[in-house]
Amino acid sequence: MDKIDYDYNDFFINVSDDFKDLVSTVDEMVRQASFINIKVTSSKTDPFKVAYSQPKTRRGIVNFYLRKRSFKMAVFAKNCSKYPSVINGLPAGMVNKLDKASNCQHLLNPGSCMEKCSGYDFYIGEKHYQKCRFGSFQFDVDAESVPFLLKMLESELAERGAESV
Repeated sequence: MDKIDYDYNDFFINVSDDFKDLVSTVDEMVRQASFINIKVTSSKTDPFKVAYSQPKTRRGIVNFYLRKRSFKMAVFAKNCSKYPSVINGLPAGMVNKLDKASNCQHLLNPGSCMEKCSGYDFYIGEKHYQKCRFGSFQFDVDAESVPFLLKMLESELAERGAESV
């Protein structure tokens, strides 16, 4: 079976009309912050995966996963401890998702994961989280999560912009 090459427009056409505004807003935010390397891929589990990253460092900032029965967005929030008001404002459903996410083996037991791997070390209220960067801030896109995902992305872009100054 030949691999099919997709582009951003193929992805966008397949996004539910309910979430096209979110996708457009994220695309605009990321482009304005110069995170303009966009890669569209496909797999058995993700008919469309769109990954935004910095061109020079290839560090990811946000991914979309459009699956047959769900639509997810992941923010690579390496600076999440610098915007605690955003993280503490997450709704219960998103916090429950974080509770279920994998713990970061590198933070819990240095040397037990990839050397360059670094998870997320943050607090929500009094609870301490040390989560793996793969999947921990990956949420279902729905009416409740959209404003929080946008605020988290906005905060992360601001922190990364401050790092490059």
